[in-house]
Amino acid sequence: MAVSFLEDSRVAARVKRPRGQRGREFRRLLPIYLFILPGMALFTFWTLYPLLDAFVMSFFNWVPNPNMPSTFRGVQNYVQALTDPIFWQAFRNVLSYTIVTVAGQIVSGLAVALLLNRKLVARGLFRVIYYLPVVTSWVVVSLIFAYLFSSDNGPVDWFLGDVLHLIPHNQSWLGNTTLALPTLMILGIWKGIGWNMVMFLAGLQSIPTELYEAARVDGANSWILFRVITLPLLRPTITFMVVILTMGGFGSFIPMYVLTSGGPLHSTETLLTYAFTNAFSSFDFGYAAAITYIFAMVVFVLALMQIRLLQRKIEY
Repeated sequence: MAVSFLEDSRVAARVKRPRGQRGREFRRLLPIYLFILPGMALFTFWTLYPLLDAFVMSFFNWVPNPNMPSTFRGVQNYVQALTDPIFWQAFRNVLSYTIVTVAGQIVSGLAVALLLNRKLVARGLFRVIYYLPVVTSWVVVSLIFAYLFSSDNGPVDWFLGDVLHLIPHNQSWLGNTTLALPTLMILGIWKGIGWNMVMFLAGLQSIPTELYEAARVDGANSWILFRVITLPLLRPTITFMVVILTMGGFGSFIPMYVLTSGGPLHSTETLLTYAFTNAFSSFDFGYAAAITYIFAMVVFVLALMQIRLLQRKIEY
């Protein structure tokens, strides 16, 4: 019965509709296509064409002067990137930055969410305060951190050096090859706490309160409630957040460019800042395009990991 029904459906699908019916169908769908057309035109002009043009550019020693021909290099730009020590240093930097900031944002965001999920006075105000850095521009918060960590009597330098005497006076936070990247990590964690807090609050409020009440009746304390109920039921939320934060960490650009420009000595260089420098300082657009497409392949692998993780069924 089921097989015959499927065969009848396939036969019916192959039967051509009358010309009048096709005309009515086209007139019905025409307004939809007209509404979609401007958006598709903008997407093609501003996104699809630059992507394809950059891909072609990555195989050339591309010259911006139209009077000078660009020479074809094949895959030499990609070979140059994979044998470039600065490229691998930038990759290690962005990998370290991503690991530390993702872990820091997850832990701090969960801690703040657990606190603000309770019945507190002015709880809504505290939630707004923690979320303010998220909606603030990266450029603005980067300039704020440049002031806070200034070696010329900045607030952090003054407090840790003059008050607590933990560091030398006038410590160069962003000019030190050892301290520059950790300083940027602190900025990344601080700015992302609010977003993680909101995600965790949504996850916490979706957990049935009956589970906590039943566990308390059995004598469970707060740590057991967190370990046995809260953390397992937040696993889908944590999975989603880890994947999104990892992709965002690999795409970090603005704080590195604004505060250090990849320095000192490439200690804060990332794949995007290195590509930007090669494109608009060295005018090696072909090599910069190759770096961005290697970066795109890394992001593509992360996207596949995201699909695999989010499609995995979780049972408790």
